[in-house]
Amino acid sequence: MISLTDQALSQLKGLMTEQGLNDLGLRVFVSPGGCSGFQYGMRFEDTAMEGDIVEKSEGIQLFVDEFSAQYVDGAEIDFVDELMGGGFTVHNPNAITSCGCGQSFTTASGAGAARACGH
Repeated sequence: MISLTDQALSQLKGLMTEQGLNDLGLRVFVSPGGCSGFQYGMRFEDTAMEGDIVEKSEGIQLFVDEFSAQYVDGAEIDFVDELMGGGFTVHNPNAITSCGCGQSFTTASGAGAARACGH
């Protein structure tokens, strides 16, 4: 479903330890929005919701709802540290176009509704 690079794993584990969130999992989701139609989101949660796909990657539980799963299947989450700052990025084989900021995307099966990009 979703894979995490070594850099993403390291960053997530560091955040979880730093903030005392070691018992939580990571929810990865897609919601309508952004200038390309859909946008990615991630947050820490303690339990899966009914219907979630639950996977484990190097000790981190990943929760993905059914709606989001169709858009992120095969995606890879990475953490990049660049001159202007660092952050998580999603490499998504299902995205046919993406916003210049990398926060929103379009797929062939569902375009979503484009909105002004806040980045």
